[in-house]
This record gives sequence, C-alpha cells and structure tokens, in this order.
Amino acid sequence: MLSITILGTGNLATHLFQAFNNAKNIEIQQVYGRNKKALKAFEAHGTTTSFSLKDLLPSDIYVLSISDDSISEVSKSLSKREGLIVHTSGAVSLTAIKGDRKGVFYPLQTFTKGKKVDFTEIPICVEAENKNDLQLLQSLGRSISQIVCEISTEQRQKLHLSAVLVNNFPNHLFHLAQSICDENNIPFSLLKPLIFETVNKIRHLSPEEAQTGPAKRDDIMTMQRHMDQLQDPLQKKIYQLLSESIKAHYEKEL
Repeated sequence: MLSITILGTGNLATHLFQAFNNAKNIEIQQVYGRNKKALKAFEAHGTTTSFSLKDLLPSDIYVLSISDDSISEVSKSLSKREGLIVHTSGAVSLTAIKGDRKGVFYPLQTFTKGKKVDFTEIPICVEAENKNDLQLLQSLGRSISQIVCEISTEQRQKLHLSAVLVNNFPNHLFHLAQSICDENNIPFSLLKPLIFETVNKIRHLSPEEAQTGPAKRDDIMTMQRHMDQLQDPLQKKIYQLLSESIKAHYEKEL
C-alpha cells in the first residue's frame, strides 16, 4: 500500500485525488492547500490541511499538483522528508525539485473540474533520478492507468509543447468560431460533427494526410473573403499565419 499526500486543490489535483481514491493499493494520507474553501471538496474522503507544510503527515510520495512557478519553493520545504517528491508539470524540469529524492508524474490530458475522465486511458509520463524511485512511480502510474511511459525532461517538455498545439490552441479556435456563430445567429452545434470528424480522421490518417481547406488548395479568393469578414485585427492575424503555414507546407504539391 502506497501512501500519498497531494499538494494542491486545482483541476489536476482534484482528478488525481479521485483516481487515487478509487485505486486499491493507494492510501491518500492527506491533501494540502492554502485555499480552505477549495479543500472542502476533499474533506469527505480524507484528511486535509491548510496549515504549515511542516505539519504534513509522513508519506511515501508527495505529489505537487501546483503552479509551475511554485514547485521549487514548495519542494524546498519538503526536502528533508524521506518520501519521494514529484511534480505533475509537463513543462518544468526534474531538477526544479529540491531534495534528495525527486521525480515527475505527468498525466497527459486536459482536466476540468466536474468533467469526468477515464484515467485508465490517460498516458502517465514518469521520470526519476534513481531506479527504485522510477519503479515506484511506474507502480503508482499503473494503479490508475494502462499507459505508463518513462520520458526524460527534454522529451516531456517537447511533448508538453505538442500538447499545447493540439489542445489549447484548437480549443481557442473553437471559441473564436463559436463567437462568430453567436454574432450571426448560427447554432455552433452545426460545427460539432465537423469537429468530431476532424479528430476521428487522425485515427486512420496522419494529420498531414488529413489536411483539407482553402489554404492547402491555395484558394486565394476564398481566403481573402474570409479575411474581409473578420473584423478583429488579431483574428485576421491568426487566420493569415495559420493559412501561410499550411500553404508553405503543401505548396510543393500544387
């Protein structure tokens, strides 16, 4: 039985808490957070505290599910403890953790409170400085997921960059598209089958093979009409840059 202390009360901390709470070989020792209101969501299932980090109970693993900029400072306060200290960031180096035992436990997924996810299908990327701690994190990962990968800091940071490109940016484009639909009394739901098919296609094709649209075809007049319809200068710039990137990649085929 592995004892876990979770530091943080945000989106990822909430989902990790739920996943670990349902795992047979995991005991959640404590949840730490500075926001007393946010801690109430965890009180019914375990011990919580908003007091000093010095008062935390001993644990096998301390999971820092906190802001990237806070990792070094918080880990420094835990550096004298015997347990393994890990962060859950995709962008922060392993060396940001202060202490003799350090690791990374990075679930590659987007998390929102109230939106359930199937953790068994979420890749868990792990990293540690020594073999025993790596095996410990692999065991922790397998307790909630079927996909556990050892990935270096450099690989993880590139993976996180790729995750931003495939998740955060498209979602913002969905938002812009919905704004245009709303402004023109068009149901955004009409676009959902297109969105779903766009994602489903890359189950069978590479993104390069699946690309369609006016920029790939170099339909200059169509792209100009789109630009004319956009009123916001920043939206025009986004459309232009993405179109130029697509056109540059495929222009050899034209």
